[in-house]
Amino acid sequence: MGYVAVKGGTLAIEESIKRLKYERLKKRVVLDCHRIEGGMRCLIDQVMSESSLYNETLAAMAIKQGEGSPEEAVFLLRAYRSTLPRKHYSRTVESEDMLVERRISASFKDIPGGQILGAANDYTHRLIDFNLNEETDEEVVNWVREYALENGVDQDKTDLANLPKVLNYLREAGLLPSCERDNREPDDVTKESLQFPTSRSERLQILTRGQTGAVTSLGYIALRSYGALHPTVGELRIGNLPLHVDNPFNEQNEDEDAYYIGEIKVTEVETLFPEDIQKFKGQKEIEFSLGYGICYGQNETKAIAMSILDHCLETGNPEYPTHNEEFVLLHIDSVESTGFISHLKLPHYVTFQSKLDSVRKSKKGQVGQNTENNEELNP
Repeated sequence: MGYVAVKGGTLAIEESIKRLKYERLKKRVVLDCHRIEGGMRCLIDQVMSESSLYNETLAAMAIKQGEGSPEEAVFLLRAYRSTLPRKHYSRTVESEDMLVERRISASFKDIPGGQILGAANDYTHRLIDFNLNEETDEEVVNWVREYALENGVDQDKTDLANLPKVLNYLREAGLLPSCERDNREPDDVTKESLQFPTSRSERLQILTRGQTGAVTSLGYIALRSYGALHPTVGELRIGNLPLHVDNPFNEQNEDEDAYYIGEIKVTEVETLFPEDIQKFKGQKEIEFSLGYGICYGQNETKAIAMSILDHCLETGNPEYPTHNEEFVLLHIDSVESTGFISHLKLPHYVTFQSKLDSVRKSKKGQVGQNTENNEELNP
């Protein structure tokens, strides 16, 4: 593929950048990053997940600079992330330690610790609330104060930091095979180029970094067409996970000597897939296999779709594109896909002129051939 370096045009480029700034400011309103951070949490969660960088303030700045474009914000955050030194690795995080805000199961009505609806649009009327156009800071402050007073005394004694996993119930009942713990060091797709076949740790990283719409679309395709999957959500939980790093001055790395550095909010999903297992003498039994999804913030649709694709890639059926790791993993990255499509805007003068020359020669040859044929028919 050939490109042409465009010389000159510096003034035009500078004016284009000025025009871009004008389009952002022409309504004479400065969008405050703190307001973006406070009022666009779903967009911020999406951008952080696709960027592999957990920082709400930086995500808000990137969204402002990208004028609300998620792919531009992700591009900016990924570029910034590449400049950061990696000083420490956190200890392995156990999702059982999550301080849960929302926890539901589509498999069981009654689960240990109960269903916790939390904050979700699932139970709202999907109608535009025109009152939001008149919302003021004073009203918001008063509403939040009243809500805090109403919920100041928690009558529920459930320990939200130690809720049992729903799937553990199935394992204890012998309905779900136990999983062997894999303590191998995970591969890091941000440091090493992706090589096929991939490890599961690489697949999960690519899926959680994947563009939300692309992951959702492929997950939907797997449900509707390829393989006709219909899993059941065993458990979906949203909450904060504590992070700890080892004491760099103590080689023993004892538990009580670790440093608590903060927490991250994640969405975690475990889905159940029924499968017919061939037993002896032609008998079949139904067993369940698992799909897993996790991503930064609250992004339930993406996490569920991720769990579907995780199961598809673990199965690896060559008949279906959604089970092909190269097809899935190479086409869901927002920066890669956006960048490749956007490169079509670059000058392709040489290649296009070459194509035009080929078309002209073909046309000229076709006209000459038609002229000869007419002369033969009309001597």
